[in-house]
Amino acid sequence: MRKGSLVYLLTRGLAKLVFFLMYQVEIEREEASLPDGPAVILPKHQYWTDIPLVSISFDVPLSFVAKREIFRFPGVRSTLRRLGGIPIDRESSIRTLASIRDLLFRLKEKERVVIFPEGTYVQDIVGTGKSRLIKMIVGFQSELRQRIPFVPMGIRYGERKGGRRRVEIRIGHPLFADHESDAIDLTEKVMGEISRLSRLPRATQP
Repeated sequence: MRKGSLVYLLTRGLAKLVFFLMYQVEIEREEASLPDGPAVILPKHQYWTDIPLVSISFDVPLSFVAKREIFRFPGVRSTLRRLGGIPIDRESSIRTLASIRDLLFRLKEKERVVIFPEGTYVQDIVGTGKSRLIKMIVGFQSELRQRIPFVPMGIRYGERKGGRRRVEIRIGHPLFADHESDAIDLTEKVMGEISRLSRLPRATQP
């Protein structure tokens, strides 16, 4: 299902209506808009509700990379599929390879892809970032012949007020890397920015 379809637009519109009724959403952008062309958005991840909240924070269609286990839950699965979900199977290298090809194809088509760098839910702190996908994407830049912006995004859940829970969303400045060998440093910078934008401490490094 292509993200520009009517189904995608209707799903996003419904999510926006429902979540603005349930949450007091405050969105702050450090840059007015995403750069032209492909981009990778890297949000904080605490709950499944992060997915629709990210989707309503941008005016452009997004694709979401998520672990295949999440697609087992009917409500989440249907939402992800309608929002251009890309399942990553950590137990099957063949299915993972197909998903990676899909991910790179979408970037080649100048789409915007969302990756949760912590890889799973981490509440109240910012967990360790995973650099594997980031490394692959940085290496893909030579084929695209352009640098891909990596955009950190903070999500902070607050207290309920008047029946709605406050959510602060802050979208940071894009970060860049030139070589695959820079991926670990880039991931570290991204996690530092997510911590700053979310106003959450980082997990103690082992």
